[in-house]
Amino acid sequence: MTADETHEHRCRGYRRYDEQEAVPLAGYATLATAFTAATGALTVLARRRGVTLPERVPPWDVLLLGVATYKTARLLTKAKITGFLRAPVTRRVEDTKAGEVMDEPLGGNAVKQAVGELATCPFCASTWSATGLVGAYVLAPRGARLVGAALSAMTLADWLQYAWTWTQENAEG
Repeated sequence: MTADETHEHRCRGYRRYDEQEAVPLAGYATLATAFTAATGALTVLARRRGVTLPERVPPWDVLLLGVATYKTARLLTKAKITGFLRAPVTRRVEDTKAGEVMDEPLGGNAVKQAVGELATCPFCASTWSATGLVGAYVLAPRGARLVGAALSAMTLADWLQYAWTWTQENAEG
């Protein structure tokens, strides 16, 4: 865009969000709308079932849900086994250690690009994962704790695998 075109856009009230116009703002807005709708649906479901929100969440449940959120986001965005979920909106860039991969979002329309970014970013996917797990915790606390325990056990096992590998490498070296 030339300087005159940029000036004309600014005078009309337009402004560019980034220099390359590569940020899929419409896609982000669509995802934010979907997230809000899903959160609203969880709220309506809880109300219809007569669920009373807990007055407090015990620290151990917060820790359990936090570790489960971490693992869920990693599984969704980095695990080889979940590549079939990401394939419509990403492409494989490389295999990394411990069965994880690096994918990158595909181009295309703004929604496809935004979903691709969500599908490759564990930090982004954590928001969705936490909401789902907390929703499950509200609707079925015992089941959510069980799922959280399983995901947390997987996380602990991962860290033990890393510790074992590190110990072996340093003992040989």
